[in-house]
Amino acid sequence: MRKIIFFISFSLLVLIGQAQTDTLSQSIQINGNVGITNNGISIIPTFSLKAPAVNATFSISKGGRFSIDPDVRLSLDARKGGGMVWFRYKIAKDNKFKFTVGAHPAINLALKDITENGKTWTITQYRRFIATEIAPSYTFNKHFGVGMYYLHGNGLQKDGPISTHYVNLSTSFSAIPLGGDMELSLSPQAYYLQVDKEDGFYLTGNAIISNKKSPFAFMALYNKEIRTNITGSKNFDWNVTLMYKFNKRYRAY
Repeated sequence: MRKIIFFISFSLLVLIGQAQTDTLSQSIQINGNVGITNNGISIIPTFSLKAPAVNATFSISKGGRFSIDPDVRLSLDARKGGGMVWFRYKIAKDNKFKFTVGAHPAINLALKDITENGKTWTITQYRRFIATEIAPSYTFNKHFGVGMYYLHGNGLQKDGPISTHYVNLSTSFSAIPLGGDMELSLSPQAYYLQVDKEDGFYLTGNAIISNKKSPFAFMALYNKEIRTNITGSKNFDWNVTLMYKFNKRYRAY
């Protein structure tokens, strides 16, 4: 496994250098979404903030294969959540088959009780992580596609998760007409998660209702245990999110 992670990381660094050279004369594209939700849920949906949160996901590229993708998820008081900056490279990106590799540094914010001299108070603990990912997908047509996602994360401190493996199998049903300019997208998924010596199997997925003429969309997400012994896992979790989507292009010099 360490050899696989090293190979992905090394390949990514080499490809990033090539991508920067290939895309110097192209315009900069920034797209993503900002949302507010009743329950902030992590990129790994086993874990949630159990509190209202703000999500912001961006992708910055020059139209080539390389992109920088920040992802921030914070509770409204900014005491729980975290953020990461993905560096991604598309090894394949034709009309049907896509294959992306990526790596990121990340921070996680969590509440922790501290007791000294008989007094207890709650602090926000800062934890650091690094991770790598691979994400192949195949689109059959504009309405249906399948994909696989693998993430391996490493904690950089001893008082928390040290090694995480996350494997997700997904299907997507996109741009289903609802009448007028309204559309529905569905993405049922199943995944396996291992956190150190604990593991589990889950079902998850989301539904998005959008309007072709509006930048706003409404998303509902669920997560259901199949079998697990992971600490902090919840038998059934969900959220709803109001999202603002954007896609801007700026000329690069």
